[in-house]
Amino acid sequence: MADSRKLRIGIIGCGVGQLHLQGFAEIPRAEVVAIAGLDEERCHSLAKQFGVPRVYRDYQDLVADPDIEAVTVAVPNILHFPVALAALDAGKHIMVEKPLAPSSEEGEQIIAAARRAERVLGVVFNRRGRQDVQLVKHEVERGNLGAIYHARAFWMRRSGIPGLGTWFTSKRLAGGGPLIDLGIHVLDMALWVLGNPRALRVSAATYAELGPKGRGQWQGGRFKIAPGEPYEVEDFATAFIRFEGGLTLQLDASWAAYTGHGDDFGLSVLGDNGGAEIHARDYAQTETLRFFGEIDGVPTITQPRLLERHGHGEVFKQFVESVLDGTPMSPSGEEGLDRVRLIEAIYRSAELGREVEVDGVADERLSRDSIGART
Repeated sequence: MADSRKLRIGIIGCGVGQLHLQGFAEIPRAEVVAIAGLDEERCHSLAKQFGVPRVYRDYQDLVADPDIEAVTVAVPNILHFPVALAALDAGKHIMVEKPLAPSSEEGEQIIAAARRAERVLGVVFNRRGRQDVQLVKHEVERGNLGAIYHARAFWMRRSGIPGLGTWFTSKRLAGGGPLIDLGIHVLDMALWVLGNPRALRVSAATYAELGPKGRGQWQGGRFKIAPGEPYEVEDFATAFIRFEGGLTLQLDASWAAYTGHGDDFGLSVLGDNGGAEIHARDYAQTETLRFFGEIDGVPTITQPRLLERHGHGEVFKQFVESVLDGTPMSPSGEEGLDRVRLIEAIYRSAELGREVEVDGVADERLSRDSIGART
């Protein structure tokens, strides 16, 4: 039975947490009652802007608040694991920014903790909320493109390293570079659209050609720079993934490269009865999608008229409904773990310089057996 009350939410992190506040502001059944973050000035500013009554400096104080039922985690990657476990131990439902964790071992422990606590666990893959992505998924599911045999997912930046010398460019703190930061987003887009196929093998390469030279920093002063700190991650990654049944996927991700892309991401899908192509230039949400097919043997192109949506709002709506109504959570914790395992396989292949097997991928269809239905 649906629950008519509002879900009381706490947000941990006042950087990306701003997007969480914007997303929940669109959901009538959600109420953000607290935020936490070390940048107290920014947190108090956001609390005033969004009408949040309580501000904490330490996340431990937020998760101990008995008035809070659910928590979103918007902190540096290395903190996802301890913060998620603390929230689950306190009996909170949680939504974690991607990646679920920097490693599959930590991701498995988060999922196990969610099962023990019987709490909803979701991952913020907000690109699923885009109308172009949803339309391609619907066309694939309906069989209108025929049998899908290949796809390409990419996120390419010309100059977009988010903070040279900060946690973003630390292997220990971030777990990797653009692959785990941007590539995981479009990897999830592709796998979700394609019905979560089972990955078998990966061949990959990574490069650090601009970052170590101090080039490729994000323009406009959005991110701080820590001069003199080492650049420890890749600035470009490429992978070729083979799936059960013969399907293949090409994945490319860059923070900095001498390319015509500004800050562009997309997905192409090839079927034996049609194709689809998403190309979002600088985060555009309209005029980004084309479908390709034939009418009486004549090639055709269809470009749907699209609506703009707040991606965080769309996935948070799923989270609120999962907690209050008991519906399955999507994007689920299990899907988040699957993406982390694939990212690990890509890095392993790049390090070894050869194709590798993808370990530990569940046989069941993740979209059907996801964590999150409230019992």
